[in-house]
Amino acid sequence: MLSNFFVALGGVVPLFCLMAVGVFVKRSRLLAEDELRHVNRMVFRVFFFFMMFYNIYISDPGTAFQPLLMLFGVGGVLLTALVFTGIVCRIEPDNARRGPMIQAAFRGNYVLMGIPLVSNIFGDGAIAIPTMMIAAIVPLYNVLGVLVLETFRGGRFDLLPILRSVLMNPMILGAIAGALCRLVELPIPAPVLKPVAQIAAATTPIALIILGASFHGGSYHAHLRQLIFSVASRLIIVPAIVLSLAIVLGFRGVELVTLIAVFATPCAVAGFAMAQQMQADAELAGNSVVYSSALSCFTIFGWVFLLKTLELF
Repeated sequence: MLSNFFVALGGVVPLFCLMAVGVFVKRSRLLAEDELRHVNRMVFRVFFFFMMFYNIYISDPGTAFQPLLMLFGVGGVLLTALVFTGIVCRIEPDNARRGPMIQAAFRGNYVLMGIPLVSNIFGDGAIAIPTMMIAAIVPLYNVLGVLVLETFRGGRFDLLPILRSVLMNPMILGAIAGALCRLVELPIPAPVLKPVAQIAAATTPIALIILGASFHGGSYHAHLRQLIFSVASRLIIVPAIVLSLAIVLGFRGVELVTLIAVFATPCAVAGFAMAQQMQADAELAGNSVVYSSALSCFTIFGWVFLLKTLELF
């Protein structure tokens, strides 16, 4: 039991220590808001590209590519979005709040918190599987997010521009570049590959520090009921249902922890940015990110500890 406790602790504590550094950076005013936005943009456009490229380039395709896992992940996200659209439409009359509530249920902070969770538990050698999942999960998050938010603001859902923007996502471009280089067996000289590896290794720490520094607490009294629903859905209800189904279907080990990363991580920061841009309730979306991130240190620990105790990985 004690060893399971330390496995769960080792998976979660490093994530929140890095975020705590970000909070310190913010409180110490070492970076201004404008500087934070610039660094965040650099991490997204440059660091994530190299992280995806390197992890896929060095991976063993036979091990990393898990079609059943990817199919289950995509199906789980789609089903979550569909079910919670029905639920939210019945309990919430305000269209401006419907979109953020639905998005909170299906869209997690998979890249920033999920991949390092797998790495902390199984080591860097195991991150090829969750990295490969990005190619399926991230585009789906973007398409569903735009679809939901456009629908509830009465806008027009135009698929082609969305797909174009998804394909131009640095993570997707990095995955494509890495897969192509791997496919044609392009040898990359060690003096070139080494700095790529260093950038890839720096991506997660920097991204988590910036995430911690970017948090803004807002007033929640006007939407307390909606906030509780959003956070509980993301951290407890969705993982309880989807992970139970995954266990029944036989997912174990790295695959099961990858699904924890997809379905039990807190609300995605990108969901807040999209809510701002698309005239949804951005304050609700932002508070969903802040409070789900704060509480996830307990809930992710709980899920990891429970499944480890049940000897499922």
